Amino acid sequence: MDIDAWVWWLIGAVGLGIPLVLTAMPELGMLSVGAVAGAVTAALGFGVVAQVVVFAAVSVALIAVVRPIAARHRDGRPQHATNIDALRGRQAVVLERVDGGGGRIKLAGEVWSARALDTDQVFEPGRQVDVVEIDGATAVVM
Repeated sequence: MDIDAWVWWLIGAVGLGIPLVLTAMPELGMLSVGAVAGAVTAALGFGVVAQVVVFAAVSVALIAVVRPIAARHRDGRPQHATNIDALRGRQAVVLERVDGGGGRIKLAGEVWSARALDTDQVFEPGRQVDVVEIDGATAVVM
């Protein structure tokens, strides 16, 4: 039983595709596409050297072109602030007098303990304040 070369290339492509799915390494997918190009080259009747050259050229070209594009898209996507990071920079309403020692504010629909960033500063109820940071369960405001 003699298996054609193009079948071996397709087996190699599948063999590279399985770890791609398991590890999520896109480089393996690019090598798998290169193996499919090698299979096409074999099916067209070219020799082993041509098949290997096509496999290498397609794989290297995909890695050289696709990886930088993917990295640019990954780095360019906006980061969404969550949890306490999302509260920094928001405005709150003073519920109970806030000074360097403490107080209460309403922040994002919830009541928070708060203290003034500048210990000499005092905020009276009803005033809008900006949240500078979150220190534990206390909002630091100004």
